[in-house]
Amino acid sequence: MKRVVFLAFNYFFIYCISSWGQPGSIQSNMLWDTPVANQMFAADLETELRMYSNGGLLLSMLVGITDHFTLGISYGGEAIIGTGKANMNPLPCVHVRFLLLEELFLSPALLVGFNSQGYGGYFKDLKRYAIKSHGVYAVLSKNTSFLGGLGIHGGVNWSLENQDGDTDPNFFAGCHKHIGSELTIIGEYDTAINDNDDDAIGSGKGYFNCGIRWYLSPYFSLEFAWKNILENGKNVAGSGREAKLVFFTSL
Repeated sequence: MKRVVFLAFNYFFIYCISSWGQPGSIQSNMLWDTPVANQMFAADLETELRMYSNGGLLLSMLVGITDHFTLGISYGGEAIIGTGKANMNPLPCVHVRFLLLEELFLSPALLVGFNSQGYGGYFKDLKRYAIKSHGVYAVLSKNTSFLGGLGIHGGVNWSLENQDGDTDPNFFAGCHKHIGSELTIIGEYDTAINDNDDDAIGSGKGYFNCGIRWYLSPYFSLEFAWKNILENGKNVAGSGREAKLVFFTSL
């Protein structure tokens, strides 16, 4: 009986690993703005082009250095698409990720990292992005076969964009749900409690985003999101729309 259980477990494990890169698996290391504890192996490469409001473009690249350690860089700005002078971000941003615990059948994956990339426009006078970067963070992720493929993610972060004096830790959570082999629905909520003081840009509602990921191949996805549904922010014009192109391969 023990031998049967052992063989069944190994078959299940090998099946999960072999299906990792197939359409419908969450290859991306982000839901939308929220990091997930996804494992990238050595020589894996993820390239993402984000298109956001005010003609903004953001190009990001992540490379697996080892099976647990990942390095990335990103750079972009507003008004790249359209007329007038482009408003580029001041410096490229870095993303460092280390997978402390791999996901097992009964336990989630645990990943710690640092990401200096915020989202939306950059305010030079405030030395911050409209949506603060995560800075130092830790995230737990658990993927299940429940309801045809459901993943749950949650974590905590401390942003270094604290010139407004709001140095509180922040919390975030999200989930993804596979719809067949080609579509994935994503949702996430960032409490933004590190951006709700008197000098903050946020207004205390937090950021709630929903999106859809369409796998055109095992290596390429087209993604759309409805951003800031709660219209968090002072004098915010409303919610927004963004799109991503994501390419995943091994070098």
